[in-house]
Amino acid sequence: MTGIESWTGERLETFVFNENTIEHLHRYVIATKLAAGKTVLDIASGEGYGTHMIAGVAAETVGVDIDAETIANAKEKYQQPNLSFKTGSADNIPCENDYFDLVVSFETIEHHDRHHEMMAEIRRVLKPGGILLISSPDKKYYSDVTGYKNPFHVKELYQHEFEELLAQYFKHTSYCRQKNFIGSMIIPRFDGAENDSVTMYNGDYENIATADMGAQFLVALASDHELPQLKLTLFDGQQVIQKQIDDVREQVMAFMQQQGADFFGKMQKETADQIALASQQARQAETDRLTNTHDYRVGKLLLSPLRKIKKIFHA
Repeated sequence: MTGIESWTGERLETFVFNENTIEHLHRYVIATKLAAGKTVLDIASGEGYGTHMIAGVAAETVGVDIDAETIANAKEKYQQPNLSFKTGSADNIPCENDYFDLVVSFETIEHHDRHHEMMAEIRRVLKPGGILLISSPDKKYYSDVTGYKNPFHVKELYQHEFEELLAQYFKHTSYCRQKNFIGSMIIPRFDGAENDSVTMYNGDYENIATADMGAQFLVALASDHELPQLKLTLFDGQQVIQKQIDDVREQVMAFMQQQGADFFGKMQKETADQIALASQQARQAETDRLTNTHDYRVGKLLLSPLRKIKKIFHA
């Protein structure tokens, strides 16, 4: 079964419109800017929408996901001559050595604990000088600060753990932080420091102060060659949020209409039952009233002999 009926809430599907939609679309925009004319691997491609986006500009794009049913659905839904999907895992990629110019892996690494095996596989399939574009939730802001525990996450990394892991496999790395604010902001870090051209504020009428960026996601580029410099980018989430609002409104209206139909149907049944009961009670009351009248008792007395004669003849 596919669609909203079977959705677990973890994989992003194209019927979902929320803050995760904004975050993922923003990352894939960055991927398409790096993918033009290149061979690209999308690890944990999921439903396939992002791999499909990349294929629109790349020479060749391959999506790999561990779930065979998901891959089968992606093959049916997204078809381009330069696009293919394969079943495989991040630590056992079903592709040949030194093949890809760019490997993309968004929100994958936290779903397993074979991080070194994953990095080794990425190095194996990347061409010399190829680039890895990868994102990971920052455990500090994603889980510790919020108190949220994602049941689908196996091993989340703190910023320093993420950086140390990539440094073991690539000579050059650069990092951004991603922040959701009814939209998405990806902020580059230069020479290991935050971009000082961006300042976050919060507060109210009484007090406004500078605030910790609190970005929940880390986005990194890694390669053995010099890396392109990413700019600060913003993704306007207005259309996504409006779609989410419209979907909720439609669901509420459908629910209210259904509840209304059920309510009036129940009222009609209850009313019909009450009318039937009232009619029965009225008939019984009329019967009781008649049997208590003088004329009824006299008539019953006069007819009594005839009933006895009738019983004799019918015996």
